[in-house]
Formats: sequence, structure tokens, C-alpha cells
Amino acid sequence: MPLPQQLAGRLAIPAIVAPMFLVSGPDLVVECCRAGLLGTFPALNQRTTYGFAAWLDAIEARLTQTPGTAPYGVNLIVHRSNPRVEADLARIVQHRVPLVITSLGAVPDVVAAVHSYGGLVFHDVTNLRHAEKAIAAGVDGIVAVAAGAGGHAGTLSPFALVAELRAMFDGTIVLSGAMSEGRHIAAAEVMGADLAYLGTHFITAAESMASPEQKAMMLASHAADIVYTDTVSGIPANFLGPSLAAHQGHAGALDLDAEAKAWRDVWSAGHGVGGARAVRAAAEIAAELIAGYRVARTACAIATTSTAKPIHIADRITHDAT
Repeated sequence: MPLPQQLAGRLAIPAIVAPMFLVSGPDLVVECCRAGLLGTFPALNQRTTYGFAAWLDAIEARLTQTPGTAPYGVNLIVHRSNPRVEADLARIVQHRVPLVITSLGAVPDVVAAVHSYGGLVFHDVTNLRHAEKAIAAGVDGIVAVAAGAGGHAGTLSPFALVAELRAMFDGTIVLSGAMSEGRHIAAAEVMGADLAYLGTHFITAAESMASPEQKAMMLASHAADIVYTDTVSGIPANFLGPSLAAHQGHAGALDLDAEAKAWRDVWSAGHGVGGARAVRAAAEIAAELIAGYRVARTACAIATTSTAKPIHIADRITHDAT
């Protein structure tokens, strides 16, 4: 389907840079938006609602200095375990944040609050049951977190997940899962998604808040180094195997001393980790994605409009037999 009116014509390519815990901050968001990608961050990356509001002020002031930038978004954990939901939502409404990505629950009241000023609400899901609840809550879009995505990923193939979501939902579908090249974004569109959701590829961005040690581990890792486990938070998620091994005790249990915290010292990443080749500016990463996307879309257009007669399997078998 067409992008929502609030996003139409405002993105260089149909891509959202995902909100990453302890990684996404104002610097990364601003540079992604300036490059034409929709930058986002989790509200909980700031320890207080006051700090969260200060980040919103900073992001908006910096984006105002560069006309024509892409919009930005905030990830809001709406589960009852988050005591800041109401306070953070009030700041979101006050700042008229263009996109709110909700997680761990689809709440109609949150959707209504964001819709009150013309904002968009996307909700991330790993299965169809959660998607049904999000649709019932009135969200504008669904982030389909497929197998291979970083963090709390699902296990469904993106082909199956997007197809089944499209059959039940005519809103915006955002595909997440191991995308690290421009042609992957084009492929997501061909599959039926409207936007791609990239996180892992930006952990090594110069502007990300990831530590130098985390970035170094990312650059040394490949898809086979990603471990899908529930030992960290009780919910299955993808993590860098070496960071797990560094804190693993007997029988695979985490062994974290008083100075180490699972949420801080065990690092998440998706199967696209092998796509990161160096610590680079977010603008450089974005430019490479944009160029790759345009090449892929041009190739698709040429293939679609080609007047050459397609060679069918039966024709090839006959030709080879002669």
C-alpha cells in the first residue's frame, strides 16, 4: 500500500533505523534523518522522563537546522512493568512526535493519544496473534519482526510473516530481519512490505552509543555467531555469542558479577551482523544503502519491462535435449 501521508515524499528510501536499547541516541537519530532515513530511539534509553524530554528538544532543534530531513520516531514500551508510560506519552504528545513504535502491548488509549495530533503508531510483533491485537487497537502499521532480527526476534520466515500479515491488514507493514544492504530493502518491498527496519547495521555507526568493545565484537562477528536464547531476559532473543560466552557460568546460565548487568554487558545483534565492515559515519552507511536500493529498484524495473521472451524450464529441457 502507499506510505502514510505523514511519510510520503519525506524519505530517501523506505527505511526505518530501528530503536536499539543503549545504542540509539540523538546523534544517531539526527544523522539518519538528515540522510533521509527515519531515525528512532527508545524512550528508555534516557533514565528519566525529564532526560527523555531533553532529548526530544535536542533532536527537534537540530533537525530544524536542516530543512527537508526525514521524520523521527520514538519507541515506547507500553507494558505495565514500565512505570513511565504515562509520563513519557505526555511528552510525546507535547512534542507531537511523528512516529511512535509501541512494544509489549497494543493499547488503544496510546494509539488515540498519538492520533490526536496526527502522529502515527506502528507496533512490533513476532506472530499473528500479537498482530491481531495491534490491528484491533487501531495502529497504523505493524513491524513484522521476523527470524534473524536483533533483539526479541520471532522465528517465522519473513516470506510467511509478511504474506499472512498482508492478508489480514491493509495498513503499513514494516519488515525486520537481517537486512543490511540496499537491495534487501528493495526485496522487502517486492515481498509486500512497505518499509524496511534496520538496526544491527547501525550499531557500528560512529554516532551510536555502543561501546568501542561492542563495536569491535560486531566487526569480528558473522551470522553464525548469533545465539537465540531466553537466558538473558526470559524472552527468546538474538545476542552476540561472544558476549554471552564472556558471562556464561555452569550449565549455560549467565554468571554476572556485581559490576556486570545483563542488559548492559550482553549485547544484542541480528543475523545481518556480517554486513558491518568498519566503524563509519551514519551518513556514509545511509548513502551506501540508498545507492544500493536505487540500483536494485532499477534492475527490477528493467526486468519487469523487458520485452525479451522468458525461457521456461520446459523450453530449456527441450533445448538441452536436442
